[in-house]
Amino acid sequence: MPQHLVTDFAAYISRQQLFDPAQKVLLAVSGGVDSIVMAWLFKNAGYRAGIAHCNFQLRGEESERDEAFVRNMAATLELPLHVVKFDTNAYVAQHRVTIQVAARELRYQWLEEMRAAEGYAYVATAHHMQDSVETALMNFAKGTGIAGLHGILPKQEHLIRPLLFTEKDRLVAYAALNNISFVEDSSNITDKYTRNYFRHQVIPRLQEAFPGVVKNMSATIERMKEAEILYQEALTKHRKRLLFQQGNTWMVPVLKLQKTIPLQTIAWELFRTFGCSSAQTQQVLSLLESESGRYVDTASHRIVRNRQWLLITPLATAASPLVVIEPGQQHIHFGGGQLQIREQERGNAGIPTAPEIAWLDAAQVSFPLILRKWKQGDYFYPLGMPKKKKVSRFLIDQKLSMPQKENVWVLESNKRIVWLVGMRVDDRVKITPKTKAILSITFAK
Repeated sequence: MPQHLVTDFAAYISRQQLFDPAQKVLLAVSGGVDSIVMAWLFKNAGYRAGIAHCNFQLRGEESERDEAFVRNMAATLELPLHVVKFDTNAYVAQHRVTIQVAARELRYQWLEEMRAAEGYAYVATAHHMQDSVETALMNFAKGTGIAGLHGILPKQEHLIRPLLFTEKDRLVAYAALNNISFVEDSSNITDKYTRNYFRHQVIPRLQEAFPGVVKNMSATIERMKEAEILYQEALTKHRKRLLFQQGNTWMVPVLKLQKTIPLQTIAWELFRTFGCSSAQTQQVLSLLESESGRYVDTASHRIVRNRQWLLITPLATAASPLVVIEPGQQHIHFGGGQLQIREQERGNAGIPTAPEIAWLDAAQVSFPLILRKWKQGDYFYPLGMPKKKKVSRFLIDQKLSMPQKENVWVLESNKRIVWLVGMRVDDRVKITPKTKAILSITFAK
């Protein structure tokens, strides 16, 4: 019953632990019945609150009417008021988004700024039970994982929805019973927006067949929220079993993934965090049966079959720059790590065998040195070999994976490679009995 709405409202806030009654909450109020009733409920329940209103200046005089109405209501309720005017059309043109996206981005950004600046603990929006059902239905129609079926969550970080426990009809009845006035947004009448189509066309048709559809679906949504908890716990266990990290590379064992059940669902959850779309999941799974070297590029990563692993690495966002090293520079930082360079006398010390240390005959090296990633067509004379060898062939012989190959750098002197950084010195600049001075270079990732 509408007269019990305040009691049910307070009970829901307590049950969901939305906020401490001692905290202040910033209420997003448009002027429509949902947000107006929310403001009255906060006032009548004795909670501390403030009113926030966004004027998007999209509906001419109607937008000004809404702002004036909210100002009067805030004065009636004796609640602090915060109002902002947005040039929404300018935002649309600048960011190339729809009006709906622009309004949402502008609204939530400003609300969060006000919340933090004015000392409010949370921002409250007036989404109710039917809004949550509409969201779940729209997600189901578009295609979604289990997370899309939990509807609107009552609490997310600093955002709360304290009306999810009740249907819209009850809010309207409460307003009528208490002579609470509100304004109507004409954009809510048209069906050109997806949500309005579901609100005005889909839900009413479902209610004709199932009068209790909104409450029934809301109860199902609650069960989906609990099922999602179990689902996420299971996914966490699979991620620990299947996903390993080495530097900026993630590794998935092929044999373990092949034996995983249910494969499609776990693969989707595993790879979507690396920019993989649902359509690409099957392409990635095809790598389980492919030879080494095959790969799939997602929106943000490359997934490569490399022997018994799938390797996941970030896609390069830009071409690697050349690093020019002048005489006297001792510490060089670059995309692959850092180099320490010093010149020293030959002496009697043994030549280091560690691949991350290069001793070059200083007389055979000319500055400036060029540090860059290797490219197709590069060649050098690997230490101990009298003939030149393509870098690509050398890397294959070293059994490097594709991500590892893509992160190999070379050091050039006078347009010839003198060192595959961290791997092999060129034979033409090796230390010989005639060497008097050494250019010592140490590589660290």
